[in-house]
Amino acid sequence: MPVLAVVSVLGKDQKGVVAQFATYMAERGINIEDIEQRVVRGFFLMDMLVDLKDLTVDLSEIITGLLELGQKMEMEVRVHLHSQRRAKRVAMLVSKEPHCLRQLIEDFQHQRLRGEIAGVFANHQDLQPLAESAGLKFAWKSSEDPGAHFDWLRQSLLDSSADLVVLARYMRILPPRIVSAFRHKIINIHPSLLPYFPGASPYKQAYESGVRVHGCTAHFVTEQLDEGPVILQDVFHINVGADTLDDVKRNGLELEARVLSKAVQLFLDEELVVVEGKVIFKPGISRFLDHG
Repeated sequence: MPVLAVVSVLGKDQKGVVAQFATYMAERGINIEDIEQRVVRGFFLMDMLVDLKDLTVDLSEIITGLLELGQKMEMEVRVHLHSQRRAKRVAMLVSKEPHCLRQLIEDFQHQRLRGEIAGVFANHQDLQPLAESAGLKFAWKSSEDPGAHFDWLRQSLLDSSADLVVLARYMRILPPRIVSAFRHKIINIHPSLLPYFPGASPYKQAYESGVRVHGCTAHFVTEQLDEGPVILQDVFHINVGADTLDDVKRNGLELEARVLSKAVQLFLDEELVVVEGKVIFKPGISRFLDHG
């Protein structure tokens, strides 16, 4: 019976990385079942699926040795034991608009998204029926007192053990104390192709400017408004002179929900990393998850 683990390596590209890790594994009775690697923007990324059943030394010694080898090469190493893998917990932040939350609930229910929803947290009660009809925990606190609201929200997210926070059209700017607590673990959907039309009313801005292509951006949240690392962007066309502002909004809302859900899927399947402020996609872990 195989004892599977995934070893992930990330760092500046250099010669001999695969050889050194492969040699380390072989000398300790570890068989490499599968491997994916690539170099992007000078960074080396590698995921290895390994079988530990024939280990010749203690597992803790193996993990310590892998971490030390990574430090020696100035590379980040992570080891995930397949048997100890747990579903990532996702906290949803909402205000009043239902389209993104509805799409995410549907995709979780149909198992298009790996993980579980830890709860829905809001600054209005409007989406409570939608959340509770799906059997989800719903909690809210008015944001009329921003300090009290964000204190409550930060503690709620920590108490829920959230691995990912999704702003499913949560119409508030998160303060630094929440952003820093979940660095590169908060995903937002913005209804424009950033850096164009940042801030408020982007559909109105696009409609009034006469652009023929508009879209939306899923990105990680940073302290700088709408400037975090971009994960995904997609577009729709505007028939200038025929489409109304309501047409533009309707097309945009449908696209927002799909793009946000896809960005969440990429995070949950560990198909992306943030390197020097940019999102880099990587193969490997997502297809290793179902191995065996």
